[in-house]
Amino acid sequence: MNVKPLADRVVVKPLEQEEEKRGGIIIPDTAKEKPEKGEIVAVGPGKLNDAGVRVALEVKKGDKVLFGKYAGTEIKVDGQEVMILREEDVLAIIE
Repeated sequence: MNVKPLADRVVVKPLEQEEEKRGGIIIPDTAKEKPEKGEIVAVGPGKLNDAGVRVALEVKKGDKVLFGKYAGTEIKVDGQEVMILREEDVLAIIE
């Protein structure tokens, strides 16, 4: 993947949610909610603070994270859908 995020941005590969079947009804892909879990595949160098010092990100490549439902920007890279988010849009790290 040739995407290098800038400042405090991260590139996240959304993880597929498990398909739920209730009463024998399969929900079509178009009606499914946007994934809110993902794996970080690239991180930016960090944001500059007021003193001009670069502040490192708390997340790192390989972390599995939760993010806001409508956060970030979806793009396609090498035929794969990924999202670019600000670090502040990441809600938690899943361990």
